[in-house]
Amino acid sequence: MIDTIPVWLVGVAIFVLRIIDVSMGTVRTIFVVEGRTKTAMVLGFFEVLIWVTAIAQVVGRFDDTPWLAPFYAGGFATGVGLGMLIERQLALKLYVVRILSSTHGRQIAETLRGEGHVLATFAGETNTGPVNLIYVSARGKRIRDVVDRARAVDPDLFYLVESARQWSPNVNPPASAGWRSLFRK
Repeated sequence: MIDTIPVWLVGVAIFVLRIIDVSMGTVRTIFVVEGRTKTAMVLGFFEVLIWVTAIAQVVGRFDDTPWLAPFYAGGFATGVGLGMLIERQLALKLYVVRILSSTHGRQIAETLRGEGHVLATFAGETNTGPVNLIYVSARGKRIRDVVDRARAVDPDLFYLVESARQWSPNVNPPASAGWRSLFRK
């Protein structure tokens, strides 16, 4: 039956299948890193099922239609970008935003606490003098907001964003809303 489908349509199907499986792979990898075993296993199952379907079409028809390979590669590349976009939209990862301010550390902390961010402050010193260090935990989708709010108070601050690989189970970082809670442990 699949042999009766026009070859250009098979190419489009391969392209779409690769976008789906690579995007799923990106999200699955994040779940693996965060220790969400069951969700990662389910995503892995469907990711490989889709991949096998796509690769079988490319390999099975390669002698007659080698131009299916660019559909496969293009779907992969597009899937990588889409997977990254999905990750940002789902805000699955937790990050630590480190903010250093030499003049407005307390005001930045008060502003961010008032908006519900989990944070800690420390007194520190750089080669130019004393600073306030503010460590803020935030989901990926909220990082830009944290930095923008802090910069509104102190445009000259320094900040650094790092991915949190693990966090205390007794601390509930700011959660994603809605249907995304289905993906939690």
